[in-house]
This record gives sequence, structure tokens and C-alpha cells, in this order.
Amino acid sequence: MPTLVNYSGDDELYSGSICSGDSGMLFSIGSHADVYCPPRKRSRISGPFVFGEYVFEEEKKKLSIEVLPDECLFEIFRRLPGGQERSASACVSKRWLMILSSVRNSEICKGTEEGSTANKSSNDVEMTSADENEDASGDGYLTRCLEGKKATDIRLASIAVGTATHGGLGKLSVRGSNITRGVTDVGLSAISHGCPSLRALSLWNVPLTGDEGLVEIAKECHLLEKLDICQCPLISNKGLIAIAENCPELTSLSIESCSKIGNESLQAIGRYCPKLQSITIKDCPLVGDQGVASLLSSTSTVLRKVKLQSLSISDFSLAVLGHYGKTITNLVLSALQNVSQKGFWAMGNAQGLQILASLTIASCRGMTDLSLEAMGKGCPSLKQMSLRKCCFVSDNGMLAFAKTAGSLECLQLEECNRITQVGVLAALSDCNSKLKSLALVKCMGLKDRVPQTTMLTPCESLRSLTIRNCLGFGSASLAFLGKLCPQLHHVELSGLCGITDAGLLPLLESCEAGLVKVNLSGCLSLTNDVVLALARLHGGTLEVLNLEGCRNISDASLVAIADSCLLLNDLDMSKCSITDSGIAALSHAVQLNLQILSLSGCSKVSDKSMSSLTKLGKTLVGLNLQHCNTISSSTVELLVENLWRCDILS
Repeated sequence: MPTLVNYSGDDELYSGSICSGDSGMLFSIGSHADVYCPPRKRSRISGPFVFGEYVFEEEKKKLSIEVLPDECLFEIFRRLPGGQERSASACVSKRWLMILSSVRNSEICKGTEEGSTANKSSNDVEMTSADENEDASGDGYLTRCLEGKKATDIRLASIAVGTATHGGLGKLSVRGSNITRGVTDVGLSAISHGCPSLRALSLWNVPLTGDEGLVEIAKECHLLEKLDICQCPLISNKGLIAIAENCPELTSLSIESCSKIGNESLQAIGRYCPKLQSITIKDCPLVGDQGVASLLSSTSTVLRKVKLQSLSISDFSLAVLGHYGKTITNLVLSALQNVSQKGFWAMGNAQGLQILASLTIASCRGMTDLSLEAMGKGCPSLKQMSLRKCCFVSDNGMLAFAKTAGSLECLQLEECNRITQVGVLAALSDCNSKLKSLALVKCMGLKDRVPQTTMLTPCESLRSLTIRNCLGFGSASLAFLGKLCPQLHHVELSGLCGITDAGLLPLLESCEAGLVKVNLSGCLSLTNDVVLALARLHGGTLEVLNLEGCRNISDASLVAIADSCLLLNDLDMSKCSITDSGIAALSHAVQLNLQILSLSGCSKVSDKSMSSLTKLGKTLVGLNLQHCNTISSSTVELLVENLWRCDILS
């Protein structure tokens, strides 16, 4: 302080402004006050300098990694030491995520982490995360599915980066697409870069994805085994040819409603995919005989399953199929409008389908009686046969087929309106005692009359009989049919308004083995007598009983069920005339262990059944109380609270 007071140096006092020639500083504050600062000492100023009437702020240039171009960030990201670091970086921004997703697994520097630990002492314990071990394996253990609004490129990029360190993505399914930000080639490219272990890819209704994305998948995912593309209008032969040339492990291919895929891609599949076992082609207008024939002839040594639907192929393709299909075990032909009787006849007589076990033919005008007989002769190993909407097949064809199909175990006829009781009974008696299941659905040729012939042999092998929505089928036909099926375990007679107790009781009495599953839904004329007989004759074996819509069934049936059906676990009494008394009788059953009970539409069941339902709920896992208008919401809430392990619908 004395020095400052007695100062008499050479420094001059400047007023009003600052002179840059001296180390001392003078600040002018306002227009009259001068402040002196000692010389040879520089002030550290972090705030703005005020000189007179001017304000100067120190400009600090803010440096950020964001100023780097994508190429530099790419080089940085591929040198990150582990999967955790890559995942954390992907969370910073969309830009970082997309750049990270563009880094192929083969481009990641594997030696980065080794360099960071090279200077560790040999006595140190090296800790390795589980993520890093899985990153090394990348065997494709994970499955991801995106549907609707969740299907975007950003989510696919996240999956590509995140799954790489958790075992690798093995199966990806994209169902639908976001309307504004749908899946494009960018998203598929991200998957291809980060998921080389991908083995199954399914694309359904993805209109913005084209060949570029599929080409990237082909280049990187050489382990791809299953490809399913449906309603992808931008995918053409180019993308599928790339898959064929780069994915030799392909075993299953499904193409549906892809308007740009044609014969060239199928030829490539047949040429480059020697392991193909399953092929499905549906509603592809550019696919014709050339592509199908080339594919079938090239993969004849391994192909097991073939489905051709709504294609513009002719008799030639079916002839090739019959000749080269030596390994085919499952065949579906549907809506082939250009195939005539000649094509099916040629397929059967080619004698190539020797091990065919399952055959489904639907909506094919070329399937006639002659065609059906040829198929029976040419497929000696056929076990399952399904004919749907084959309007030219009649009893004559069914008779010929039943005599030649010696291995047939399951027969389903749907909307084959020329087939009558004669054809059905022929199938039962002539299938060499191997037929185990018979299903008749919407066959309007079945009428309620008894055939004249009486020389029919009972079908001892039949275990399952299904007759559904055959409006002409009545009690007389059912009583006659029941006598031919003494070993039934499963009976479904649904939607048959014409059958009565008189028709069903003979079938119940003739079943010697004991019925296990019985479905009588929609049989409006049945009464309690049927249920009483069912409980008396088959109560020791019955497990599933469906009486939905049988409006004449009342509490007496529930009493009989409670007393005799000890193994029953699934009971459907929807829209029946049962009351609280019937539910109470059911709850008092000593050994009954119901798991599923449906009372939907039972208007006479009220809140009084609360205690009975609670008692039944000790074993229930499913309870349907929908449309029970006399059961209050408060009762339902109490049931939900008390029966915590039971799924209640109300």
C-alpha cells in the first residue's frame, strides 16, 4: 500500500482512452472517472471487456464431433472396442445409429480391444463381458418381429446394432409397414450389415422394399435358409436371383402376390439352391410353365413340399410335377384355372409321386372322376387327401379312388356337391380298413335318405368323424352311418339342424371304444336325452363336450354331467337353457375337474351363481361369461378378484 500511495515512477496517467504502448491499463468508466491499473501485471479476464461505449465478447469456437463427415464417423465407429460401446453410441442420435448400422461385421476392427489391454500386468485378472463372448459367436439365436406402425427403418437399424452382441439375429419377420416411415431398402441393408447370421426372413405387405435391400441381404447373409415374401410389389427377378446366387443354404421359399417375380428367378432358384425342400408360389401373374417346370426338374432330388396356387400354368407343369416329384411328400394345388383333366391324369400316370403322403386339391376344374382315379393309382403312399370345391367329382370318382388308395388315413371333402351318401359309404368300406378320419364340410349332395345297399363292411379303423354344415344331412343318414363306425373317439356334428335324438342315439350306442371329444354345436333339435345317454355310455372317457346353441338342453344335462363325466375338462354350454340350479349341481360334483367352462349367452344364469362359480374356479383356467345379461358387473369383478388364476371373459 505505501508503494501505491507514494508512487513516483515514470508511468504516465492517460485519461479517456487506453494506450497500447504501455503495460499499465486505464479504464474509462463513464465520461469522467479514470481508474488506474498497475503496470506489468495482466488481468485474467473471463467476462466481456468494456472499452468506452463498445462491447467486445470473446468468441470461442465450439468444437464438436458432429462437424465430422459421415466417412470419418464410420472409421471411428468401426474401431470401437466392443458391442456395449457400439450400442451406447447408437443411442446418441439417429445419424449415429444409421452410420453404425452401415458398418459390416467384417469391417469392425477386432484388434482394438486387444491393443487396449496389451499393457496390463500378467498378474491382473482380465474381465470379459458376456456380450463380447456372444459377439464372437454370432450364431443367430434371436428372433425379432415388427408389425404395423413399429415397422420402420430406424427400428431395423436398432435391431441390427443391438442384436449383434447378444447371440446374433437368426429370424426376422416384418408384417405390414408404417404408413409414413415404412421399411425400405435402407432398413434391410442395415440388417444385412449387422446380422450376417440371419437364417429366416419374412416380409409381408412391405410395399416400399425393393431389389436393393434383398440384394444386400443376399451379399451378407449367406446362411439364409428361409425366405418368405408376400405383397412386395417392388421386388422383382433381380432381387430373387441375387438370393439364389448367394444363399446356397436356402431350404424354404414362399412367394405370394409379387407381381414382378417371374420365370427367370425360379430358374435361378432351381439352378443355384440344391438344398431347397419347400416351395410356395401364389398369385404371381408372371410365373408360368417355363419357371415352374425348370424349378421342379432341377430340385427333384430334395424337394419335399410344393404349393402352387392361382398361377397361369397349364397341363405341362403338372406332367413335369408327376414325373420329377420323386421326393415330394406334401402337395397343394389350388385355383389352377388353366389345368384340365388331362394335366391331372398325366400327373397321376407319370408314376413319379410314389412317396406323396398329403395331397390337397382346391378349386381346380380339371379335377374330375378320371383325374381322381389316376391320382389314386399313381400315389400308392397317399395318407391324407383333401378335395375342396371340386365340383366335377362325383360318387363314381370316389368309388374308384377308394379302391386304389390303399394307404389312405384321412379324407376331407368340402363343397363337393356331387358326392352323396353312396360315395361316402364307399370310402368308409373300401379303404382297406386304414381310414382314421373322415370330414364332410358343406357337401350339399348329402341328403337324409338311407342307401339301398346293405352289404357294407363297418370301418373299424375310423376314429374321427366330422360332418359340418351339411344342411341336407339328417337323422336317418346319421343313424345308418353310426352303425358303420364302432370305434369312434371324436365326433363333430355341428350346424346340422336336421338331426334329432333318434338319429344320434344309435351312433352313441354303437361306439364301443368310448367317445373322448364330442361337438354338437348348432344342433337345435337335440334334447337332454342325448346328453343323458352320452354321460351314461361315455362318461368315463369324455374329455371335451360342446353343446353351444342347443337351446333344448337344460339343467338335467348338467346334473348328469356332474354325476358321470369324471374326466371332463372342457365344457361349452353357451346359449343353452340352463339356470343357477344347474351351475350349483355342477359345482357339487365330487371328482369333476373342469378347466374351461363357457356360459356365453346363458341369460338364465344370474348373480346367484356367484358361490358356485367360485367353487368351480378352483380348477378353472378359462371362464366365458360374455352376454350373460343377468350377471352384474360387480359379480364379475368379484370373480376376477377371487379367481386370480382364471382368465375370465365378460
